[in-house]
Formats: sequence, structure tokens, C-alpha cells
Amino acid sequence: MDPALHTARAEALDCQRPSTEAGGTVVVADDTPANAEYLARLLTRDGYRVHRAHDGAEALKIVTDVVPDVVLLDVIMPERSGFDVCAAIKDNPATRFTPVVLITALDDPQHRIRGIEAGADDFLSKPVNPHELLARVRSLMRVKRYTDELDSAESVIMSLALTIEARDGYTDGHCRRLASLGVALGRAVGVDADDLEALRRGGVLHDIGKVGVPDTVLLKPGPLTPAEFDLMKQHTVVGDRLCGSLRSLTRVRPIVRHHHERRDGSGYPDQLEGDEIPLLAQIIGVVDVFDALTTDRPYRPALPLSTACTILEDEVRRGWRCGDLVSAFIALVHRDRLFAGAGRTGAP
Repeated sequence: MDPALHTARAEALDCQRPSTEAGGTVVVADDTPANAEYLARLLTRDGYRVHRAHDGAEALKIVTDVVPDVVLLDVIMPERSGFDVCAAIKDNPATRFTPVVLITALDDPQHRIRGIEAGADDFLSKPVNPHELLARVRSLMRVKRYTDELDSAESVIMSLALTIEARDGYTDGHCRRLASLGVALGRAVGVDADDLEALRRGGVLHDIGKVGVPDTVLLKPGPLTPAEFDLMKQHTVVGDRLCGSLRSLTRVRPIVRHHHERRDGSGYPDQLEGDEIPLLAQIIGVVDVFDALTTDRPYRPALPLSTACTILEDEVRRGWRCGDLVSAFIALVHRDRLFAGAGRTGAP
């Protein structure tokens, strides 16, 4: 389409468009200046901040620096194609939730399939219909805002978990160590990438329910009374409820609720038995015990790694732990000299 006609249509739309929340940021990448100018003008008049790129490499740099709300990519560009840039955006944890629209004059279904494989969220065909463009950008902008709100809420919960941990100087760093050890064990037993991410988050969030446990109980140096222990056990239920408000933590909730279950049914809060206990919760349960044993506590100093491994093996014999998980973890300890306590040197 002639660029002058593009401009005329954009100006005609100026009086027709519905109001849009200002503040959204869009990156437009097209190596044809007239096309980029047309899209930028159309979006600017609809209330968006627009960054323009003239090739794929420049587009990727702008996206990385700015982290926009929506990205519009021409498919055929020098340096890097729209397919390549889209795949790179989706591979970067900082930008993977940024909606990407591929704009193409190519009618070959294989190109659309290639775009889907690259992670594209939507497609537009050239010549671009301005009404369709603005409608799709508005829709994707709403999706991005919902995603950002969920991410912010999850960040608050993650921060709360670390704040709770800091209440007790003896457990400082415990959550981060569990995240690292849980992922290491999960990888060793072959869980998939999504479960590894759940283990990372679960390691941090497993004790978030302790927000409801008074300091007099949480920090008590001696043994807990039966009533105090009943109160302590509620942290798994409280933590499950806290995580239940976020769909993004769906895989994490079983870890938070069930990491204190035992395979013989003597754990809490639901007395699950055997494989009723979710695998990820069992993994965090193993590394939680190991970390507790190998760090200093008010009632005893950190135990040697060999002693901690012996205690885990004893828990297998008592029917509390999965033998395969414990064996895999002990192999990691011996192979990689894994240890939990800050400042420890891996005592034998």
C-alpha cells in the first residue's frame, strides 16, 4: 500500500478510535522506513509510546533495554529475521511474557507455523488493517498488564517468604539453599523444566506459612509443647492458602502444603502415604531435612555431612522417605560436595 494512503487512513482514524490508557510501550521493527513511520504514527495517536527499530538486531537490543508491553516485528528484516528476534525474546526470562506480533506479507502456512514455534502471540498480514492492528495491540496490552499484576503479586509473596526467613538468624539463607538443592535433586532424577522451576520457587516459598506462627513458638530454643507443635504444623496449610491466590503458583502449592508429609502417613498436614505425596514435595522434604541437619541450630551445632546422610538413610528404613530420592541426593552430596550451611567447608 502507498505510504501516503497509509498516512491518510491513520489521520482518518484519529477521530474514530476509542480512548486508550496512556503509558503502554510498543516496539515497532520494520526495515522499510515508510512502514515503520506509519505504524508508529498510528500507535502514537492511540496513546502509546513507540520505539522504532530498522533491523532485527536493533529491535532485540531495544526490547532488552526497554522491556516494552508489545512488540511488532516485520518478518523479513536484515541482521536478524522477525522469527529469530521473536524466539530470542521468548527465550529471555526478562522478556518472555512480552507479547509479540509478527507482521508478514508471506502467505505460506509454513511461515505461520514457524512463527508459532518461535513463540509469536499473534500475526498480522500486510497491508496492515489499522483497525485490526489497534484492536490487537489493545488486547495484548491488557494481557501484558494482567501478567505484570500477577508477577508483581508473586514478587510480593516471594519477598514475604524471605522476610519470614530473616526472623530467625539460624535459618538465614535456608530458602535459597533449598531452592538450589531442590533443583539439583530434581535435575538428577529427571523432572522436566517446568517442575525444576516449581522446585526453585517451592524452595523459597515452602515455609511462607510461618507468617502465622508467633515468634515465641518459631524462635523457641527448646522443644515445643504439643500445643505449640500443632500451631507450627499449621504453617503448611496457611502457606498453601497464601499461594492459592496466584495461578502462577499452581505447581508450587503441593510443595508448600506437603513437604512435611512422610511416606508411612505419619507426616502432616494430611497424613498422605507413599506416592500420594507429590514428587516435588518429597524432593523438597529430603533437602529440607538435610539443610536442617547441616546448619547450626539453637539446640545443637551443624552435623557433619556423613551424619546427615546416615540420618536420611535411617528415615528411608523407617518408611519416611523415598529410597530412590535419598540415594540420588546422597550421590550428589558425595559427587559435588553439596552442603547447606553458610561458611561450612563440607565436613566429612
